[in-house]
This record gives sequence, structure tokens and C-alpha cells, in this order.
Amino acid sequence: MESNKLKPESKITQPKEHLRNSLADVVGFAHLKSQMDAVMSRISEKQGELLKQKSVLTKSCRTVISPHDDYTYVGYLYPLALQNVKAKTVILFGVFHKALALKMEDKLVFDSFTHWLGPYEKIKVSPLRDEIIARLPKDHYEVNDIFQKLEWSVEAQLPFLQYADREVEFISILVSPMAFTKMKEVAKSFAEVLGGIMQEKNLEWGKDVAIVISNDATHYGDEDWGVTKFDRYGVDEKGKKLAVEHDHEIIKNCLEGEITEKKVEQFMKYVVEEENHRVYKWAWCGRFSVPFGLLASFYLEGALNVKKSEGVLLGYGTSIDQEPLPVEDLDGMGTTAPANLRHWVGYASVGFR
Repeated sequence: MESNKLKPESKITQPKEHLRNSLADVVGFAHLKSQMDAVMSRISEKQGELLKQKSVLTKSCRTVISPHDDYTYVGYLYPLALQNVKAKTVILFGVFHKALALKMEDKLVFDSFTHWLGPYEKIKVSPLRDEIIARLPKDHYEVNDIFQKLEWSVEAQLPFLQYADREVEFISILVSPMAFTKMKEVAKSFAEVLGGIMQEKNLEWGKDVAIVISNDATHYGDEDWGVTKFDRYGVDEKGKKLAVEHDHEIIKNCLEGEITEKKVEQFMKYVVEEENHRVYKWAWCGRFSVPFGLLASFYLEGALNVKKSEGVLLGYGTSIDQEPLPVEDLDGMGTTAPANLRHWVGYASVGFR
């Protein structure tokens, strides 16, 4: 597939507006104002008390981890994470689900759009994106609108961010497969570039710029996963309980407390095979977006010389433990996958402040 890699100097000749005018998922996610208004109203009505009880963070976060599955399954766990994002500019590290099939590895993937579709109006891509691209090492990134249009993991958070702030701007960055050593190299250069730009512009992390990491936790079961089965503990209630406990072990050991290189490396050892990082060991689809986003946050702490971030688990759920949020009456919204003991997904909302 031909790349549309953007050279730094080509920013001058970009069209005034270059809109991403299609979405990869218009069933699982809201894409209309009427849908998003109804989703938020129903979360407040049906899950509002739970959302209130779980909202333990009282100030803006620098970085959050947010799910990206169907709104009907994830429900309040979206705003539970994203309500802590107060910054005007949001850097979204997305899962690149089709990266290996498209032979993309060891790079970040940007787009060249100036705006994306949103439920209320077009959402502006931050001009910081082109400044970042211009300063990154050439072998650390690619600009590819085709790849970005194929991916849905960034689309999930945008309606919630725009619901809260109609003026929000963002940068979509897909993280392709990388071994840990390579990931450290790319994340360090990214953080140094971003940190330099933020210092030049007097931008504060958490207030002016925030990081959102897209991820769904365990993908579990022995049906409807293609040729792969994720059924280590069995597909009965006992197996589900053990799988959820395994997720919580990962969260406790790797995502809570201060971010460190050691904890990020431990996360990768949980989710990918040590001898081949391309192969799942425990199926979190954010097996690259999560460690990359955490490493970028860790190195950004150093670049900005700020206090260490502390991770807090805000909430956890699964597609079969939570009562589905009703969406079937909302102009074509629904589900994109089954939810039962033989096919379910876990969700973790995590905040770093």
C-alpha cells in the first residue's frame, strides 16, 4: 500500500481543510448529536450513581487509559476515565488493530487531516501535530491517512471528549507493534519533541495538553475470535472469574502507582510473548498503545521536570457483567460482537495525575 508520508515542508501546501469524512464504526459508537445526547442521558439515568461512586479523582489527569468497545457494553466507564481530561489538546494513542496484516511495525502512524467528523461538529486536529512530525526522526513515524481511516480505536473517545468540550482539539497517533527496546527509543524521542514544544509554548501537561491511551483489557473465550482462542481458564463462570483476577493482577502490578520503565516492561511480559512480541500472551488489544503511552508519559515527566505521575484504577467491568446500556433505538447503533461466557471483553479505566 502506498504511503502518503508528509514531509515537514509540505505543510505549506496542505489544503485549507482536509476532512476525515468517514468513520470506521458507526454501529458501536455514537456519531450523531442525537445519539451522543441520548447516550450521556442514559448513562446519567441508569449508571449515574455508579459513576458518582467511582469518581475518585477530583482534578484533571495528565494521562488516562480508556476503553474503546461498543458504548452499550462499556457505558459509564467511558466518562469515568474521560471526565478527568480537561486539556484543550488531547493526544490519543490508538490501537492499530490491522498493523501486522498491513506490514507496519516500529513506527507511529499519524494522519494529515485538519478535521475529523464529530457528533456535534467537525473536530479540529491540533496544529501541534505538524510541529511534532517536523521534529521526530524520520524512521520513527509515517503519515498515512488510509491506515488511520481503517482504525476505530480513536473514534471511540472523541464523542465523549467533544460532548464535554466543543472546542477540544486532538492528535491521533496509532502505535504499531514494537519490541520493548525499540519502543523505548521511539517513546523517548516523542516525549523529548513534545516536551520541547510544550516548554516553548508554555503549555502545561494536564491543563493544556493531555494523553489518552485507547485500550480494551482481556479478550476472552473460545468463539468468534477467528482462529484464535483465548480460553486459558475455561469458558465457564469459574474461568471468567480467574480471567478477571488475572486482569486485576496486571493492573495492580503495572498500571497503579508511579510509572516506571520496569513496570511498563512487566506489562509487556504479561501481554505478549517474550520471544516474539507480535504474538499475544494475554489478549489486551492495547498491548502496544498502553506501554507506549506510559513510556511517553514517563519520559515526558523528565523532559518537563515535573512530579511523577500516579496511576489509579477508576473502574473495571466486562461486557457480560454490566447491564447493557440501551442504544438499539438510536439511529442504527447496536453491537459489533457478541457478549457471553464464550466471547467477552474486559474494560479498565485508569487515570494518572
